Amino acid sequence: MKYLLNILISAVLAAVTCSGLAAQEYTPVPVTISKEKVKVDGRIYYSHIVLERQTLYSICKAYGVTLEQLYEANPALKENGLKKNAIILIPAADVKKSVSDRKLPKDYIIHTVKWYEDLDVIAGKYGVTVEAIMNANGLTGRKLSRRQKLRIPMGPVLHTAAADSVSAADTSAGNTTPAVAADKKKDKLNAVLLMPFNASGEKPRTGSIDFYCGMLMAVKQIGDSGISIDLSVYDIDGGLPSAGDKIGESDIIIGPVSASSLSDVMAICPINSGIVSPLDHKAEYLAGNHSNFIQAPTSTLVLYEDLARWIKEERKDTSERVVVIYEKGSRKIEEMAAMNTILEKDGIPFSSFSYSILEGRDIQEPLMGMMSMTAPNRVLVMSESEAFVNDVVRNLNLLIHSEYDIVLYGPSKIRSFETIEVDNLHNTGLHTSVAYFVDYESQKVKDFVKKYRALYNTEPTPYAFQGYDIASYFLGMCTKYGEDWERHLETDAESLLQADFKFVKAGEKGGFVNTGARRIVYGPDYTITLCGDGLSGGKE
Repeated sequence: MKYLLNILISAVLAAVTCSGLAAQEYTPVPVTISKEKVKVDGRIYYSHIVLERQTLYSICKAYGVTLEQLYEANPALKENGLKKNAIILIPAADVKKSVSDRKLPKDYIIHTVKWYEDLDVIAGKYGVTVEAIMNANGLTGRKLSRRQKLRIPMGPVLHTAAADSVSAADTSAGNTTPAVAADKKKDKLNAVLLMPFNASGEKPRTGSIDFYCGMLMAVKQIGDSGISIDLSVYDIDGGLPSAGDKIGESDIIIGPVSASSLSDVMAICPINSGIVSPLDHKAEYLAGNHSNFIQAPTSTLVLYEDLARWIKEERKDTSERVVVIYEKGSRKIEEMAAMNTILEKDGIPFSSFSYSILEGRDIQEPLMGMMSMTAPNRVLVMSESEAFVNDVVRNLNLLIHSEYDIVLYGPSKIRSFETIEVDNLHNTGLHTSVAYFVDYESQKVKDFVKKYRALYNTEPTPYAFQGYDIASYFLGMCTKYGEDWERHLETDAESLLQADFKFVKAGEKGGFVNTGARRIVYGPDYTITLCGDGLSGGKE
């Protein structure tokens, strides 16, 4: 039975290789050195016409110039990007030989220049000559800039033991990223995506397709940097693939969605392949017993824990009251007990109050007895029942009209409740810790939305953002650290478009779970503000 996905989604598919039906290797359009030269401000440039699917990387590589040199010659390029049929200028002096004569090394690694490094230091580190580095990068002078990317030739003559490991100096001042051995990095990656697309049915699953669209954009971005990605995509609505398929060769498996399907995949995949749970918040328990399992969505309990820390950080003095409201008879006793433990451990004095929704009209007086009239009252509602939370918010607004100063802390799910008046959330200054939040004022988000619209002629959904974030982070980890990428999860946190990834180990023999939480506040002026980056646990 064939399970491979056969969905054509714009020209972005050219950025990846998929086994089976879409198993073509992505090949950029060849870049031919232009025969046309022009003189501008006394300097000679090649006049290059951009063809469809040519990239900045492929153009720089063909002409032997750096990206910085390309931007310097074409200032508008950095802001507007490459356009088909556009004419760009390329410094001719930096192209010392024709394509037939010029021999760039086929084997090289990428080095990011540190603030304290010059060409002599870098050449000594990798056991190559300064001239070899200058040739490989089309450099005409010895000046380097911080974070500049350099190709380091690794031919048989130049390759020495020095290139097998990056100097410990890489971890000194100015660089917070752990040093990575040169031979650990990967320039070719095998990845598997398992998603329920229902591609052959009458109603394809739009969420899965959106996730895939976002993921393809990240894959293309990584591919444009010179990394070859073999992405095998399976529609698991017809069942899981066999262990003998691409799963057995994969560096990383993303999906499926549900905890039960994830459990089935772990039974057939090799132990050295990391399995990323991309969407199901309730799949975290699987990380406890599986060392290769990574839970990407932040769990509800972790978000509640962050709310407790947030209350502690904002509580100014002992006159402020903290009240935790539960729904009487709720089945989530374990979560309630856990929250009590968290508050007690953090040394936060609090009062507990529980009632049933039928008692909602008679709770104001008991609540007043727990609150202060002269200091802020921080109220945490521990429920995900829409009817109950709605009743709590209604009662708190009535107390605010009675001149009680109230700040509400609530679960992330509260934002999706349709029956709650949004005005009431802003009146109570809702503070909520969430797994996902898109800040549309961010330039990174604006750039992504613009590209997504251009490619797919529609707006990106939360699934599209998550697909991009998952692929960007995890495929990036694989290429950066090679086979040891999972060992670096705890030290390589990252804030992305919609989510933050900050992983901790789930027990000595377990996998990893995400503890990244984004804090947002509903302001009285009807703004919704992101506080901090989700990695530090508060405002920067």
